[in-house]
Amino acid sequence: MARVLRQIDDEELERPFNKSQFIRLIRYMFPYKKQMIGSLILMVGASFCSLGQPFLMSRALGILEKVDGTTWRSLILLVVGMVILAGLGALFLRRRVLWMDISGRKAIAQLRQDLFDHIQGLSFSFFDTRSAGKILVRVINDVNSLNDLFTNGIVNVLVDCMNLVLLLVIMLAVNWKLTLISMCILPILLFIIFKLKREMRRRWQIVRMKTSSMNGYLHESLAGMRVTEAFVREEENLDTFKNVNNDIRNTWMRAIHINNAFWPALDVTGTIGTVLVYVFGVYFMQPVGVGMGQGLELANLMLILWYLGRFWEPLNNLSNFYNMLLTSMASMERIFEIMDTPPDVQDKEGAIPLPPITGRVNFEDVTFSYDPEKVILKNVSFEVEPGQTIALVGPTGAGKSTVVNLISRFYDVQGGAVKIDGYDVRDVQLHSLREQMGVMMQDSFIFSGTIMDNIRYGKLEATDEEVIEAAKAVHAHDFIMGMEKGYMTEVNERGSSLSVGQRQLISFARALLNDPKILILDEATSSIDTHTEILIQKALDVLLKGRTSFVIAHRLSTIRNADCIMVIQDGHIAEAGTHDELIKIPGGHYHALCDAQYRFINAE
Repeated sequence: MARVLRQIDDEELERPFNKSQFIRLIRYMFPYKKQMIGSLILMVGASFCSLGQPFLMSRALGILEKVDGTTWRSLILLVVGMVILAGLGALFLRRRVLWMDISGRKAIAQLRQDLFDHIQGLSFSFFDTRSAGKILVRVINDVNSLNDLFTNGIVNVLVDCMNLVLLLVIMLAVNWKLTLISMCILPILLFIIFKLKREMRRRWQIVRMKTSSMNGYLHESLAGMRVTEAFVREEENLDTFKNVNNDIRNTWMRAIHINNAFWPALDVTGTIGTVLVYVFGVYFMQPVGVGMGQGLELANLMLILWYLGRFWEPLNNLSNFYNMLLTSMASMERIFEIMDTPPDVQDKEGAIPLPPITGRVNFEDVTFSYDPEKVILKNVSFEVEPGQTIALVGPTGAGKSTVVNLISRFYDVQGGAVKIDGYDVRDVQLHSLREQMGVMMQDSFIFSGTIMDNIRYGKLEATDEEVIEAAKAVHAHDFIMGMEKGYMTEVNERGSSLSVGQRQLISFARALLNDPKILILDEATSSIDTHTEILIQKALDVLLKGRTSFVIAHRLSTIRNADCIMVIQDGHIAEAGTHDELIKIPGGHYHALCDAQYRFINAE
């Protein structure tokens, strides 16, 4: 692992606003239009309750100079009115938060579901060029970062705009001169808000990038922990993590510094505006004709001051929404970048379901390459009859795995055709093709859960008895029953509590249970010990019987009984035949392979 952490989060700090993507994102809220409209109505009601309280307070202040019974009755009514408005406002806000939080969470869940569903349909080529940590950042961090936009931002921005208009109209109606004086500080306040908020957004984006990088690093480190301990890399990895952790802390502190500078600046400018209103308000309270006297009532002066205090809040909320929107653009683009990535391999228009197959496989002048500059297979042709076992041998990188990947249509050929029972694999639906195949790779992946569930993974409707029979056939039953809870034993992620041989035996049982017509074993027995190999050889007779099988292996014991052995060399089939036929070719590739293995065994 490199000392310097690779930057896996490659978002740009500055992105232009993408209107089409924003509309696309908002469509996830369309199923909840009723809740959004209801929340908007509740917010409007809460706003009127909030704005009504200062108005009632000012009226109470205006009648305090009267001390008769009517005055007290009026004061009591005003106080009761303020309490009612406060209660209604709290009720409206609580219901609005509940509706929007539920709706927003459902929309976020649907977005994450769609993203995961699309990722599952992407081709192998997508995963060949991206790390798992990078994809995790998209599915978890980027989707979560849109939560506030869904639950609060969209409705609140409409309400804040309405509040600004209402506040301005009421203040102008009370005293337009004092209102204009209070607004003279607005340009300075807007400059501070957008200047500091832009820098705040940039710094918090850096924090987010650093955090995403650490997530990727942690995923890579935890997945490779066995290698780390085997090579005694704990100290080096700890140093790297310390650097990453300190980097996050330092960027966090830089963001906090400017974040803490924003609120004092907002308070100072807001205080200046309030002082101006006080100063000119006192002059305006003088009788008409005296100095700057306008005959302004104390109640109206206090009403202006109270509403002025409320005026800065929606302005700040709008600036927050603006920055939230710009910050969310990075997440939106990263999410939709994946969702807009088309699978290289997908059903073409008019693809038909593949009917039940017998297992005949034809390669017709197949040409394929992962890299245009390096061709892996060059005009490869062969035919396999149903029920035959084909062994593929050759040097590393010759194209053995490519052959079986093309049969399963994990990749599409660039030239020629791969046909199964006469059907071009590109003309049939992927699901119908792969459900009739069984693939067992060298890295036998075991999911967290019970052994029973892992064997049943490819055939969920299988009964317990069928699972046990499949395990017995591949000689996995004995070691499974030797475990604490037998088939109900819980195994960890990737089967870390099992040996390599045990994981491969479980994978064999999984493949057998699925009863595929075409079976692919890609280096499936390469890591099995001698005792387990003997069991596997017995199981292979059952596993390969009655189905077309492709076996990639280096051990002669695994391939010598194959109906046909194909030696792949330099992108083409150099030799093909049975073991007895190929071993008789002096100087042949297969003959050389057998000699090399015999010399290795004798040397041991």
